[in-house]
Amino acid sequence: MDFERRYDSIEEVLDVAKSAEGKLVKEYDVTNRLETKKNKGGIGQIIEEGLFHMAPNSRAEADFANLNLELKVTGIKTNVKQTSFSAKERLVLNIIDYMEEYKRTFEESSLWHKNKKILLMFYKWIDGVNKGEFPILKSVIHQFSESDLAIVKQDWQIIIDKIKAGKAHEISEGDTMYLAACTKGANAKSMRKQPFSDIPAKQRAYSLKNSYMTTYVRRILMNEDVISVFKPEELKSKSVDELLHERFAPYIGRTLYELKHHINFAENKNKAMYANLVSDLLGIKGTSLDDTEEFAKANIKFKTIRLEPNGVPREHMSFEQIDFDRWLNASWEESQVYETFENTKFLFVVFQFTETERENPNRVPYLKGIKLWNMPEQIIETELKNLWQTVHDILAVGVELTQTPRGVKNNLPGAKFNGVCHIRPKAANAADKVQLPDGQMITKQTYWLNREYIAEIVREL
Repeated sequence: MDFERRYDSIEEVLDVAKSAEGKLVKEYDVTNRLETKKNKGGIGQIIEEGLFHMAPNSRAEADFANLNLELKVTGIKTNVKQTSFSAKERLVLNIIDYMEEYKRTFEESSLWHKNKKILLMFYKWIDGVNKGEFPILKSVIHQFSESDLAIVKQDWQIIIDKIKAGKAHEISEGDTMYLAACTKGANAKSMRKQPFSDIPAKQRAYSLKNSYMTTYVRRILMNEDVISVFKPEELKSKSVDELLHERFAPYIGRTLYELKHHINFAENKNKAMYANLVSDLLGIKGTSLDDTEEFAKANIKFKTIRLEPNGVPREHMSFEQIDFDRWLNASWEESQVYETFENTKFLFVVFQFTETERENPNRVPYLKGIKLWNMPEQIIETELKNLWQTVHDILAVGVELTQTPRGVKNNLPGAKFNGVCHIRPKAANAADKVQLPDGQMITKQTYWLNREYIAEIVREL
């Protein structure tokens, strides 16, 4: 087959891409790749060969080199109620060459050279269906908006600065906002040399986060718009972290009562009170902070911390309910806890009490500060992985459930496990249970960060 077709304009390429909309992937499988079970990533190759009549390649330049246009074929999926779309996964761009990339400016970087303009072709991923039956939905030319490009440049610099500091082995997807450095290779043991340290680093590739792609997909396919917290001109000179500190600065030191009075905040004591208050302080009343453009694209989650006078929260910090089947059957890098802490940033809004509850039952906290935080890679690969492995091993042989006068005790790692994270119940009541992989029933469990660890994270505020 002739794979030498040349395209003279982006419009010509887009016309060809759009001709595939509504058709199935299998209609372009001219080299029978669907019959090869081990052909990972085959849909993109199928489209290159069968639609564009191009030979798949791993060249440094963009796929349509004369047009500086890269081709990416990526999946989207619908939610359970079939009312919204989300990206199936992050959009992987190109491998990061630690030994060379740090020598370049952003404009000279391999990232910009290859991905300045991207032809995105979306297909619908359907669980349990052969990928040849996936329908091709839509094709668009992606170019970063002014605001997005400002943040992507900042993200690129964060990655480069870690390489220059000899810390390529400490890079985490949570370090950055939209542009991530995801692990890339046959497995986590695909290691590479780095220029300023003898410690091998995981092979990583530039990627656009799943959260970024989901927000983009919803805008393209559903005309869904989101509110921005910051203006493009602000992001050109300052990071989101710096801008958040600026926005909160006038309120630091004020009590919760003073903050409510200042913005005429309606009194309420439900669980969303703090989140609603913070949205009002940032001028986005009526919009959850998690749903704003910057937070949605960067997968930043909002958490309130209330410190006691001694600087330690009264309670540990809870996260998702545990899916025990996934915990047992998924690999470490596909696990719940890895996904949560590798891919997520958290905005901690920290309040502190000046009196104990015993000293004043009607005490009111003041706003101590904020912190934009992601778990360091070193903690992810040690204490967090240790929690995952320990729970995985316990599930493999069966959880020990023991009846005591105070209820049912289990042998999952508790608060004294490693000082960082642990497992504990979080359920409506003792009867609110789920089934373990071995068939036993257990009160719903959640993974938590220890309150002492949280105190250490925000100690310098």
